[in-house]
Amino acid sequence: MTAKLHWQTEGQGSDLVLIHGWGMNGAVWQQLLPLLTPHYRVHWVDLPGYGHSRELITDSVDEMAHVLLENSPESAIWLGWSLGGLVAKQAAILAPERVSKLVTVASSPRFAAESTWRGIKPQVLADFQRQLSDNFQLTVERFLALQAMGSPTARQDIKLLKQAVLSRPQPNPEALAAGLRLLAEVDLREQLAQISQPWLRLYGRLDGLVPVKIAAELDELAPQSQRQVFAAASHAPFISHPEEFVEALQSFIQQP
Repeated sequence: MTAKLHWQTEGQGSDLVLIHGWGMNGAVWQQLLPLLTPHYRVHWVDLPGYGHSRELITDSVDEMAHVLLENSPESAIWLGWSLGGLVAKQAAILAPERVSKLVTVASSPRFAAESTWRGIKPQVLADFQRQLSDNFQLTVERFLALQAMGSPTARQDIKLLKQAVLSRPQPNPEALAAGLRLLAEVDLREQLAQISQPWLRLYGRLDGLVPVKIAAELDELAPQSQRQVFAAASHAPFISHPEEFVEALQSFIQQP
């Protein structure tokens, strides 16, 4: 691979890796950084195909995790939001010695609904995939609206998410299509038992993409993990409730 992965690092303390979700880039963490960098050495990335990493293409969660592991600290707390949560989980499974603690935000081991498993309706993902070839900017904007839906601060949340997207080069359409395919197809439920490090799962009660009811199912699939639900948040609790979010994160990191 000749193209390079774009990383930024700031702050002092324990290493903390932040991984954004589909259609986004590392700028999505901007308002959270002032709350984190006094306590942690924060590393945030533009995933392959996104932002300043748009020329670097990967087509699997496994490959994404490998690319991130090649460029990340020797040992760090990994936090992944949405699709980024799949990547963080995969990294924790592939290289447990490199991921000291795991935090997943509004994420699921399987995003697509299936039988009794709650998630995004496959038709919704198929529609996004089809619309992507017609107008990918409009598709991303629709996804932003879905992420904020239900949040009491939805309009402000969408504005902040959109600012993050527009502040960096547009995502590579190939990466967007691959990401939608991953959201539709990836299923890590059986591998969750392999995650041995301390793991915090954070959810928004009003999330329309990752239904909060899967939290109870994950309690059974991953009894070694712990969870917290933000009562008034949707799919991006770190955008709508930054102080509350950092408080939950710090409380977990400080646990022995």
